Amino acid sequence: MKEIKRILLKLSGEALMGSDSSGINTKIVEEYCKEIKEATQSGIQIGIVIGGGNIFRGMQGKDKGFDRVLGDQMGMLATVINGLALKSMFQSLDVPARLFTAIRMEPVGEGYSHLKAIDAIQQGEVAIFTAGTGNPYFTTDSAAALRAIEINADVLLKGTRVDGIYSADPEKDPKAKKFTEISFEEAYNKELKIMDLTAFTLCRENKLPMIVFDMNTKGNLLRIIKGENPGTYVFP
Repeated sequence: MKEIKRILLKLSGEALMGSDSSGINTKIVEEYCKEIKEATQSGIQIGIVIGGGNIFRGMQGKDKGFDRVLGDQMGMLATVINGLALKSMFQSLDVPARLFTAIRMEPVGEGYSHLKAIDAIQQGEVAIFTAGTGNPYFTTDSAAALRAIEINADVLLKGTRVDGIYSADPEKDPKAKKFTEISFEEAYNKELKIMDLTAFTLCRENKLPMIVFDMNTKGNLLRIIKGENPGTYVFP
């Protein structure tokens, strides 16, 4: 893996819940932001895509009778709420951050432009990308892959609650094998659940490597930046 100078970090909305059943756990948000602050202090440029599943997920709405498009739009707004929580915590930690939204909603956030986003991270700001791609039927995983490509990130980091990619669910299958590294081709052939197919294809076709790792283990983000691999490295 080449030297990392710019990353796109994908965080799920569920990760912000911590041990809570829903909503935003401020302790978890603070821990994540402190980890990210340490990374920025080492000179790494960072963009973040945040999900909204801790508040509302579009597919959940469809199951309950909501129109799919409107449900997805509700999910997009949920990601903005999470993005504002991150921005507020960064401000309390004296970390410059700029919130971008794929749907225009000034003064809540700045309308997304890849040139403005690149300018922000080059100035040392953490760029927080919210509202997904701004379109229904696309997940925040797809948004993460798209934003990573648009800002020319060196790697897409998917912070999860597990320590990498396994051959099966390790909680259900004690014989599940963890992959230290795996190619997109092999992951596709094995039908491993990494990201949705749209996001996966974007990464593979644009030769964007990915690392899936446990964001809840303190220090993992810095370990990756230093060239270590605490999770699973997925390469083109």
